[in-house]
Amino acid sequence: MTKSVTVTYALWAMGGPLGLHHLYLGRDSHALLWMLTLGGFGVGWAREFFRIPAYVGEANREPEGGLRDSKRHPIARPPPVSVARFAGQISVGIYFGTVALIGLNSLSFFYLIVLPLCVGAGVHLVSSVGEQTTDLHKTLIACVITSPIFYGSTISPLPISIAASVTASQHRRFKTRPPSGSQQELGPRLYRLALVWLAFSAPLGYSIFHNTTATLYYLSDCVAALLDMFWFFPWLRSVVEYFLLLPYRILGAFTGWGPSEESWRKVLEILLTERSQREREALQMLSVSKEASMEEVTRSYRELVKVWHPDHNPGSKMEEAQKMFIQIQEAYETLLRAQKPDHRNK
Repeated sequence: MTKSVTVTYALWAMGGPLGLHHLYLGRDSHALLWMLTLGGFGVGWAREFFRIPAYVGEANREPEGGLRDSKRHPIARPPPVSVARFAGQISVGIYFGTVALIGLNSLSFFYLIVLPLCVGAGVHLVSSVGEQTTDLHKTLIACVITSPIFYGSTISPLPISIAASVTASQHRRFKTRPPSGSQQELGPRLYRLALVWLAFSAPLGYSIFHNTTATLYYLSDCVAALLDMFWFFPWLRSVVEYFLLLPYRILGAFTGWGPSEESWRKVLEILLTERSQREREALQMLSVSKEASMEEVTRSYRELVKVWHPDHNPGSKMEEAQKMFIQIQEAYETLLRAQKPDHRNK
């Protein structure tokens, strides 16, 4: 089916950063790249305004016998070097590597296997955009060889991506286009793209959720501390709670959602209870009572640190000492933030 320039521009305007126009033109690699980078970080999407007619021309060009037109693009001759493509390979390789560092760095052999594979996948994705491709195996081998040199470094995605991009550029070639009419249906294509998108976003989503949960715990500490400031003025505490519940009321007014405020109050109660529970566990860890002053807490903390410091527990006890030492540190920091006994439990 002949592709339309007008339709392509319309899709570029409505869903360009998600690669809708590339999906329409059958450029699945380009569409996937745009889905994962939101239009090449916005720069690539804007640049395509002037390149769409060429893309449509490529999509409407009929292949001859399953091979490329030898007069236009001889198969034996590699594609010309593109500075924009090379820069994109490096940038997306670093991007994929950074996402891996955020979401997958707890895996075993991360710097030896996981990180180079992720960076290589990003570089190869850019290399496969349009009518070009490269040798995936050699690109990944370059990543695996380079990664141990920068083992454990947070900047390791940069040199790995550069090595992979140089290797991919050296082995660039034109794709062999399938015969006319052999293009797969939209359903299977979308299914494959969705699987790749999930594989990319799941680790990042888990990491964001984990960090967001930690942030919510911190915010709950702030809210609880704020309410504790007014424990001796109940009416003032009620005013503060009213303003905390105000977003809920506004949301209910706009959506017509009618449940009582008890659901939101339960959320606040859970947050406050969580804070209280952590403080009780911290007091128990430091072996001090609920009424203990900060001086007593600090004294107990210092004594326990001396007992459980890893340097004082060599040999088989070192692993247990390290765990206890970390728990003691976290308990002391929890009580240090609180700065006073829990009034709610008195």
